[in-house]
Amino acid sequence: MTSVCPHCGWPDDQPFAVLSQHRTGTGMTVWSRCVCGSTQVREIGVAGTRVVSRGRPTGAPRTPGCNA
Repeated sequence: MTSVCPHCGWPDDQPFAVLSQHRTGTGMTVWSRCVCGSTQVREIGVAGTRVVSRGRPTGAPRTPGCNA
């Protein structure tokens, strides 16, 4: 994996903290946290690792109208 966090530039292949890991039929799903506080969901399988979802950093302003 050669991508970086779009919020802080931290390398995606160096997660700051692994929050949970779950085996799936195609490999593993890993929830991790970046150094800036954003959470990431990764799929790890035979084809490699990819970030499939990424949250906002800790303390980031919310989008107007978003209650999430």
